[in-house]
Amino acid sequence: MPVFEHSATYPHPRSEVFAWHERPGAFIRLTPPGSAIPVHQATDGIRTGSRVEVRLSSPLVFALWPGGSPPGPSMLIEHTAYEPDVGFVDEQVRGPLASWRHEHRFADAPGGGTTVTDRVTYELPAALQRGAHRRVHRYLEGLFRFREEQLRADLELHARLMGPRPQVVAVSGASGMIGTQLCALLTTGGHTVRRLVRRPAVAADEISWDPVLGDLDPAHLAGVDAVVNLSGRTIGGRFTEQTKQEILWSRVDSTTTIAAAIDAARREGGGPRALVQASAVGYYGARRPGEVLEESSASGQDFLADVVRRWEAAAERVTEHEVRLVKLRTGIVLSASGGALARQLPLYLLGVGGRLTRPQAIQSWISLDDMARVYASAVLDAAWTGPINAVAPHPVSSGAFATRLGQVLQRPSVVPTPGFGPLLVVGREGARELVHTDQWVSSAKLESLGFRYGQPDLTTALRHVLAR
Repeated sequence: MPVFEHSATYPHPRSEVFAWHERPGAFIRLTPPGSAIPVHQATDGIRTGSRVEVRLSSPLVFALWPGGSPPGPSMLIEHTAYEPDVGFVDEQVRGPLASWRHEHRFADAPGGGTTVTDRVTYELPAALQRGAHRRVHRYLEGLFRFREEQLRADLELHARLMGPRPQVVAVSGASGMIGTQLCALLTTGGHTVRRLVRRPAVAADEISWDPVLGDLDPAHLAGVDAVVNLSGRTIGGRFTEQTKQEILWSRVDSTTTIAAAIDAARREGGGPRALVQASAVGYYGARRPGEVLEESSASGQDFLADVVRRWEAAAERVTEHEVRLVKLRTGIVLSASGGALARQLPLYLLGVGGRLTRPQAIQSWISLDDMARVYASAVLDAAWTGPINAVAPHPVSSGAFATRLGQVLQRPSVVPTPGFGPLLVVGREGARELVHTDQWVSSAKLESLGFRYGQPDLTTALRHVLAR
């Protein structure tokens, strides 16, 4: 029976590393986005008898099976052993493999650190094609390299930003691509997350609100230290007048509602002392060739620049009541689970991927995990304030992006995507503002605040987000 083993040592005490694994967000943080989605939360964490079901969705996993899909769409896992600070075991109850057993062992390392050893014993179904063992081994190498990098960076962040007490953070847009990772990251650090939901609250960690009606009870923010606002309609599809109105008002309404509730709570002598507000590099306009765009740079004149200006302005009222306001102007977020990269992956995996715009056009990007850590840092570090460009330190040209993505995927990338492709998806205006962009956005302020990138260069970022 094949066995895969991975060991890594972390400069943190064993009790701290084990506690990280016991907290609710650990599974999310250790699973590459786009590879497996929990159908429900584990019934009792990592303790014996706890079960979790995940839906497999990664093309890296699906490619192992003839016909492109495994025998079952999900995998049911049960924890079969648990010893505090020593280890735990999970095994497949039902799923695509003949068997799967994963042992997690924790041991003291010299200097007060911890060595974590993962030992996976598995058996493949007889129906798998020849060479599957080799592909499974490569997949596991990528998976556990991702997990090691993730755990190392998250533990470092929590140790560096540990305050006098854990924080209580309310998050809107908590189920989105960034929100999911941010909530998991905060909870693994021992912080409490309360999710804003657009329905009656049914769980203790939920707050009901209605941004369209401007309804958020300020009393629900009592005891909340900070609010993160990630709400807003996804920017995708054709830029019809209706779509543009939804893009604008979904952002302005949600921000106005949150700012008003914080304002009211502060007037009562309590409430959050920080608002971390989503924003975007669209503030600067889609095309600014030859410029280095800093937070003080002038705003653009196109539709999305106007949206971002009004979005940011809606949050400003909180500063009248000694609330720290951080506006994170986000670049292209790289993830296999959503956004621009996810939409390109199928073309590259089919061997027909290529650049989307002029080869010299500059793209300012950031990995999803660095983006989550930027948001967590903005919540936990009181030195962060005002607009901050949330981008990696090394922007690349469109041509270089295509080349490096092809290299990481081991697929060709020389044929540009035909110009009519984006036009069919997002229309002429959408293509101008979302695809044919040219922005060199500076990360100098973010770096001056002491932010530590996990993936500072594009190749490292692509290998991480794709678990390669």
